[in-house]
Amino acid sequence: MTGLCTGLFVKTTYATFDIAEYLDNDEVIAEYLSVAAANKNPDVFIAAIGDVAKAKGMASIAKTAGLGRESLYKALRKGARPRFDTINAVLHAIGAKFTVTSADPS
Repeated sequence: MTGLCTGLFVKTTYATFDIAEYLDNDEVIAEYLSVAAANKNPDVFIAAIGDVAKAKGMASIAKTAGLGRESLYKALRKGARPRFDTINAVLHAIGAKFTVTSADPS
């Protein structure tokens, strides 16, 4: 019997990947933010800050940064263009800071 279809299909499901589950220590967080900051797309860095804030607790980070929780979500959503002082306050709240180095390797 050729041409018969058995009708057996295997449905594969995948768990949703959440990077925040892996941002569990300061060294990992610092490396994650550093790599994101090196990306030319500023949305990558803002999203990374949001991931870290989520890992550490959005309500706690918002309070420490002097923002409302909803304001923090708005500042870190895709396409947002938060002010430098907002980003700086959130970085301090998550225990990080900006460091500037020369782009010239010599």
